[in-house]
Amino acid sequence: MTMKRSRRQFLGTVAASGATMMAAGTGGAAVRQTASPSAAVMTGGGKPAVLGGAPVRKAAFPSWPIQDTREEQALLSVLRSGKWGRGSGGQVKAFETQYATATGTQHCLATANGTSALLTALAALGIGAGDEVIVPPYTFVATINAVLMLNALPVFVDTDIETFQIDASKIAAAVTPQTRLVLPVHLGGSVCDMDTIMSVSTAKNIPVIEDACQSHLAQWKGRHVGSIGKAGCFSFQASKNLNSGEGGAIITNDRSLAEKAFAFHNNGRPGSGSDFAYRLTGLNLRLTEFQASLLLAQTTRLESQATQRETNAAYLTRQLAQIPGITPARMYPGVTRNAYHLYMFRYDPAGFAGLPRAAFLKALRAEGVPASTGYSPLNKEPFLANTFASTGYKRIYGEATLNAMAERNRTPQNDRLCEEAVWFTQTMLIGPRDDMDQIADAIRKIQKHAADIARQSN
Repeated sequence: MTMKRSRRQFLGTVAASGATMMAAGTGGAAVRQTASPSAAVMTGGGKPAVLGGAPVRKAAFPSWPIQDTREEQALLSVLRSGKWGRGSGGQVKAFETQYATATGTQHCLATANGTSALLTALAALGIGAGDEVIVPPYTFVATINAVLMLNALPVFVDTDIETFQIDASKIAAAVTPQTRLVLPVHLGGSVCDMDTIMSVSTAKNIPVIEDACQSHLAQWKGRHVGSIGKAGCFSFQASKNLNSGEGGAIITNDRSLAEKAFAFHNNGRPGSGSDFAYRLTGLNLRLTEFQASLLLAQTTRLESQATQRETNAAYLTRQLAQIPGITPARMYPGVTRNAYHLYMFRYDPAGFAGLPRAAFLKALRAEGVPASTGYSPLNKEPFLANTFASTGYKRIYGEATLNAMAERNRTPQNDRLCEEAVWFTQTMLIGPRDDMDQIADAIRKIQKHAADIARQSN
């Protein structure tokens, strides 16, 4: 039986089971280091917990979000000010200024969530009916929904199975005269092959909007993600590394795009947006002063937490790369910083006596290490076929074009990845280094007894 759970369900389960990571006011991730993988206790011994043995880990991983008096004071300040919405207070603007500076861009627009950031950016670029948008199949559904909400046509390009990112080498072949946008996703905190993507963009004169919703502070050759293409979109949803419950942002160096995006997210009202002159189509997708105040407080820990994730992830990768059947996601050489919203690897049953992935995950959870299978192939989900079968899409594109999409959107490497992927959430990377040793030891323990576990699972 395969386990199918959404990323948000998985992250919520991990957070709900966690104890508070640190006392209030510490301001960053606790660090308790051990020397090296070779110095750590990594026996892989003992009976697996799923077979009745003692689990490797009994303590919960760090809970999320981390908060203290900074968040409390920020929220109370907005509450008592009586200025709760954008335009009346100064918190949203302060966050926009800070985030633009942090990402090295000239403009930042805060939005209600990451989905609305994507929708706003695409609308500001003029994406609409009859347009094709190149997207990856391995992403959260919001990437595709933003395209569909504008009546555009998503065209899927296969995944690079080694990196979990869109295979940039296949983008050029997917371009047609109707292609209006390339929308790559920097998945899990890592970064797509932006050199190849921008080369296609330049050669074909097609803009790029980066979906960086999972990749706060990630960098490509020293440049922040979101600042390389025409614009970049971020999410501050509850599971994200920068979190305000819900929230989003668009960054760009294009003033005209920034102005159009502001108008769209403000019901079509440009400029100050305080009058009743509606010059453009739009929606109310504004961020509140409460959310902005939370973000300003959360940013005080962002860098230290990011550093802790990077350090722990690198240490964990050195261990897992030595285990047959476990292949950590590779980074492109141009990735100079990985945000590690997810720690991702591929699982091969051949390295575990044929133990199916579902049984491996069950055994891993029994050892006190929660894990998820990750995404299913979005290009095969029923919502897409239902949209293509709608009267509106048939009128726009014609049945012949829509009937050809199933073949055009075949992504065999992504299909394989969805059968092999395993995820750990970012909260598992902000604790002490000992946590990484326990994760690796749990996997070794399962591998050592994989044949016994497989027999029990049958």
